[in-house]
Amino acid sequence: MKTNILQKILHTSLTRIILGLITCLATVRLGQFFIQKLLFTSVNKDLKSLLSGLFVAILALLSYGYLYKFYEKRKITELSKKGIVKNIAIGAGLGAILQSLTILIIFLNGGYSVISVNPIQFVILPLITAFTSAVIEEILLRGIIFRITEERLGTYFAMAISAALFGAMHLANPHSSVIAGIGLAIQAGLLLAAAYIYKRNLWFPIAIHFAWNFTQSAIFGANVSGNTLSKTLITSKITGPEWLTGGLFGPEGSVQATLFCTIATIILLILSRKQGKIITPPWRKNHEPLAASSDKTGQVINAELN
Repeated sequence: MKTNILQKILHTSLTRIILGLITCLATVRLGQFFIQKLLFTSVNKDLKSLLSGLFVAILALLSYGYLYKFYEKRKITELSKKGIVKNIAIGAGLGAILQSLTILIIFLNGGYSVISVNPIQFVILPLITAFTSAVIEEILLRGIIFRITEERLGTYFAMAISAALFGAMHLANPHSSVIAGIGLAIQAGLLLAAAYIYKRNLWFPIAIHFAWNFTQSAIFGANVSGNTLSKTLITSKITGPEWLTGGLFGPEGSVQATLFCTIATIILLILSRKQGKIITPPWRKNHEPLAASSDKTGQVINAELN
């Protein structure tokens, strides 16, 4: 009897989320410590950051994949290699376009100016930074929290919860505010969840997340979630009202960023609904998942892997 109770507790949604977060975060922290403290002690700071970023991103993917492969006894289809190049290319293109449109509005209003164009190697460090943060945050927010919550509460409730957590995570960032947190929850939190729903894999939202941050910082030289990078391709000056520029928090705190990302979110959700990828809450009477359903391990078994 005790064994059965323990088994039930071990496989509840909340337990799966908590153990997943602990495992992945602990693996990343240990990886950072190992790289920065035990290895490469003689290399310069930039190279150490680059190697550390790549290492922990790979560790995050491996820890997630192996944990849920054995924990939930399933294939990790959300990290499938099938269509990976296509998903990354489309996602990166979408993220770059959305960020470029955001900056374009600032430019058209006379708030963006280029001070200097720097050597191309200046993009290497922000590229790794953007890649690492995209991988880790998507593993935690979409791979663990959204995916498992969606099984129990359906797509739309899971979107709301994961988006709210995404916004709350950034409240502690430099120059952040409640308004900035709400904006991130709406634009990025909802968009990245919609991206996962549409493709039913993590590569698509990872690519969007990466390209958004990389384009914003490395290319346009703007702050990202309140953080300033010392080396970017373009050294720029952004001025104007905070609602238009995002202020010191960065362009993602602007009105147009939220608007453009919301439009993209709606389009992805419409397409997902047409393709039957929206999961309805299990408590709804006569509910029937449109074409996708989750098995007991949390694997979406009928959704098309584009």
